[in-house]
Amino acid sequence: MRKRKYYLYLTAEERRHIFNALLAFRNKLIAQGRYTDVVDEVMIKFAK
Repeated sequence: MRKRKYYLYLTAEERRHIFNALLAFRNKLIAQGRYTDVVDEVMIKFAK
């Protein structure tokens, strides 16, 4: 069974808000001393 793909069409402003939220979450994890690997991967995929 194949996974269904979903596509989001976002404006530049919406993309900026999401990226800033991911960055804030990443900074929060760093401050707590936790791993940020998953957030880093999402940020890389989102930036493409």
